[in-house]
Formats: sequence, C-alpha cells, structure tokens
Amino acid sequence: MTEQKRPIGIDLFCGAGGMSLGFEQAGFDILAAVDVDPIHCATHEFNFPNCASICASVADLSGATIKKIANIGKRDIDVVFGGAPCQGFSMIGKRALDDSRNQLVFHFVRLVKELRPKFFVFENVKGLTIGNHRQLLSEMIDDLEKAGYRVERDYRVLNAAEFGVPQDRQRLFLMGARKGIPLPKYPSPTFNYWRKGKGRNVSDKTLPRTPTVWEAIGDIPDADKYVTLFDTDEVKAKLAKPSKYAANLRGDIEDPLDFSYRRAFDPALLTASMRTLHTEESIRRFSDTTPGTTEPISRFLRLDPNGVSNTLRAGTDSQRGAHTSPRPIHPKYPRVITVREASRLHSYPDWFRMHRTKWHGFRQVGNSVPPLLARAVASTLVTALKYKPSRPMGVLPPSDIRLIGYNMSAAAEHYGVASNVIPQRIRKPEQKRRRRPVEAEM
Repeated sequence: MTEQKRPIGIDLFCGAGGMSLGFEQAGFDILAAVDVDPIHCATHEFNFPNCASICASVADLSGATIKKIANIGKRDIDVVFGGAPCQGFSMIGKRALDDSRNQLVFHFVRLVKELRPKFFVFENVKGLTIGNHRQLLSEMIDDLEKAGYRVERDYRVLNAAEFGVPQDRQRLFLMGARKGIPLPKYPSPTFNYWRKGKGRNVSDKTLPRTPTVWEAIGDIPDADKYVTLFDTDEVKAKLAKPSKYAANLRGDIEDPLDFSYRRAFDPALLTASMRTLHTEESIRRFSDTTPGTTEPISRFLRLDPNGVSNTLRAGTDSQRGAHTSPRPIHPKYPRVITVREASRLHSYPDWFRMHRTKWHGFRQVGNSVPPLLARAVASTLVTALKYKPSRPMGVLPPSDIRLIGYNMSAAAEHYGVASNVIPQRIRKPEQKRRRRPVEAEM
C-alpha cells in the first residue's frame, strides 16, 4: 500500500467495471460495487477481488447496508459514481424523478444523500441533455443542492476519443461536491481527435493524435486461425509488435498515469476471443466491404484501420427483443471483431476479462464507460482532494476463473438471488450449423 491512504469510492450500476477501473487507475480504492445483474457482478468480482460485489437493485439498498457489507465503518467516503439507466421522459404536472421509469436515477440521488460522499459523479447518455429530457437533470441538481451539494450546472458531454480511446463515444458527466469541498473541474482533452465531415476538431495541435483502430488491435492474431476458439475464449498465442497504446494495455510498458493495482495474468494467453461462425455468404460480403463503410445487408460498419471505432453498443434483453447490437467488421479479416478486440477499442487492459460468452462479453463492453475516459474524470477529483497518487506495491493474485464462466442460474446461486432477476435471452430454434473448417493451430 502507499504511505498516503488512498481515497475510497463506491460504484453504483457497476456492470463489468469500466468506471471502477478508471477510478482505480486515478488512485481510488473501490470498496463496493452494486449491480442487479448476477453475470455483471461475477465479472466485476473476478476483476476486482478486493471490492465487495453487491448483487442487488439499488432500490432495495440503503446507504447503511452498503457501508456494512463493504466494511467501510465510519470512514468518510470520497466518491459515489455510476450511470443509472433512465428514460428521462418529462411528465406534465409530475416530477420526472417521481416517474417509475426513472426510479434508478431517483435511487442514485437517494444513496448520495445517505452515503454523504465528498463527491458524486453521474454518467449517462448524451440524449439526456436534449429537449424535455433535461427536466430530469434539472430535478437531480435541485435535489442534490437541497441536500448540501454544490453541483456543476454547466454539465459536460465528453468524447472518449479526446482522452486516448480509439472510439467515438460521447457520454454525459454530472459532478458535484459536498459543501465546503472544492468543486472539481471538467478534464480538458488530452488527445487531438478530428471526425471527418463532422467539424469536430480539438484546437490544440500540440496534443498527441488519438490512437487508431489498427494501433489498438493490429498486434492481435486472427482468431479464425484457432479452432479451439469455437469452444473457449482463450488460447496460447503470439502477438505481433504492439503500438504504444497496445503496449500499455498488454502491460509491456509502464503507464505513468496508471495508479491501479497490478494484476497477475499470463500475457501469452489470448483471452476474450471466442470465434463467430459466419456463413460463406457473409464472409464474401464482409470481404467486399471497403474499410470505413457499412456493409449494406447486415448494416455492420467495417472499421477503418486508420480511424477510430464507431460507438460500441450493447444488445437488448428479452423484454426488448433480445437483439444483438451490430458488431463492427474487422478492418483486415472478413469477420466481426472479438470481445478482446472490442475491449482494446474500449481501453481495457489485457488482464481484464469479460464474461467468456460473446453475448455477455459484448454486452458488458457496450454498456461500460471506457476506463481511460473514467480515469480522466476521476483525476479531476484527485486534484480537488489535493491527493498525490502512487501505484500500490505488489500484485493481486488471479481470481476464481469460474466467475466469468457462470451462466445466469449459477451466477444467481453464487449471490443467493433469484435467477430471473434479469430477463433471459430468448434463442431462436437452433439452426443446423455448417461444418467447421479444418484449420491448423498457429
């Protein structure tokens, strides 16, 4: 541990842990993480073994319960953060926060009041700043100010690509501080990112260029070379020479701004790389698609190796049709990208494991905040705390690998919750799978 005690945080709506990791990299210890989804909780527990993973709805938790489970005691909590799902609809003659569709946002505000952290950070979609949706933000600010918080009313939408993430991804951040504590400033862009044809241009040309898609994934071998990746998400593989961005995520070089705990992992093991079986027709169409354009039948974007990724999105659950969100086509190979390649485009380090299945793995990436973006926001809180972070000594040992392989029933049993808390994916009757090609292990 560092000589100076690290500030502590609580992650509400944690998912796999993108914000948890970003805050840890900025110098925080995340002591509790809450999510209603047992699969997400198990993945978070795997990646953050020193954090209390609480599998429950925030609607059923009190601040006192969270503190008790996480063994926080009387310690002053430094930050509560999270991205509550919400509809944000304006209701005539009714407060948006009282609308049942926005109950999770209401409970985020309630838990901030009960936990009394020095800071809070609320993250959400850009659309919450548009039209009648702004009513919800206005009510949040009013309630938090009445509870004794100074809130930055000039809230910002930040693009992950301006903070070193090779992905065009815009997210809203609302920040506040307990009265008597300096209000943190929003981070300024640290990378120069220009979106072709959209007029977005960071004016400071002295900033480094945002990493490209190829710099993020070009060193990863083609998953289609490994037959075993039909049945597992990991294989021993040799990676090519990395870019600086990839070398950081591989752990080949030390990132001077990363103050997270080191993790034990095997760098020779390519993980999160289960293959997708495409039809010959799909392979032909993908091959014919020019990088940077959309394949007309599937509507999948083929990534431009010299650009950044489009926004990676999660699929929907059974209540909304169980749709798989479009997965980008690899810039070189005629297939969709793997979960590991998506994780690289999201700025997750290679030690970080998503759920072993493609369905949950892509869902976890698409639902999460890129760690580098979360780190940029968290670093402004570190500055406001006048805390000088340093990287802890030692290495966290590997977690129980079963955590990222649980199905919903097993994950629910692990946490002692009902297995139907999350609507299950409805699968269509399995079609006859075409014969796997005979391929040599490389």
